Amino acid sequence: MSQPLLRVRDLRAFHGSTPALHGIDLEVERAGVTALLGANGAGKTTTLQALCGMVRIQGSIHFDGRSIAGWLPERIAALGIAHVPEGRGTFLHLTVAENLSLGAYLRKRDPDREADRDRMLGHFPRLKQRLNQQAGTLSGGEQQMLAIARALMMRPRLLLLDEPSFGLAPRVVIELFDILRQVRCARPLGVLLVEQNAPLALDLADRVYLLDAGRIAASGNPEQVRADPAVRRAYLGD
Repeated sequence: MSQPLLRVRDLRAFHGSTPALHGIDLEVERAGVTALLGANGAGKTTTLQALCGMVRIQGSIHFDGRSIAGWLPERIAALGIAHVPEGRGTFLHLTVAENLSLGAYLRKRDPDREADRDRMLGHFPRLKQRLNQQAGTLSGGEQQMLAIARALMMRPRLLLLDEPSFGLAPRVVIELFDILRQVRCARPLGVLLVEQNAPLALDLADRVYLLDAGRIAASGNPEQVRADPAVRRAYLGD
């Protein structure tokens, strides 16, 4: 059995001197979606920040068998780990085309950049209609699509998504998650998805972790999570 793409053991994270994660374990496969669910303040965003080198940590983080704990964010990104933060993080004063080009900044000499851009515009046809439009003039859903497309222009091996449905209309959320399904089928890609819309996350994920106050409270495949009455009451609103 092949080793997971990402393996985290006894991960602790801190905001200043305040502990936010209390020794969590999780794994992400090389071609699968792992969902991290939990209430506000559970530590989901902190987990992604810890994986990107943005907060102080203790414990082990292995990416493709290599320890990356304590690495700087830019070095982690260069390994093939792309982060789409909550709030999207698009460059609002740049055009859609310029944002996509920035996503491929680590691939300056790669002749496949233009082909990849065409693939992104195939996945996100709304962006194709707005290539020369400033990102700040896009709708919230279009900005989220641009943020994900820009991250994918890195050709990452691991994509970290923080609340991609936040603040979006239900029909836009459904469209966005349909696109994510297309993307994961198009090429091998590990995804760690932080999401408060539990039903959508469970439909997309292969494995689920439930985070509560900085600790893993439960884990399993989506069917196991849905079948556990205690988990459903505590985390899924049933």
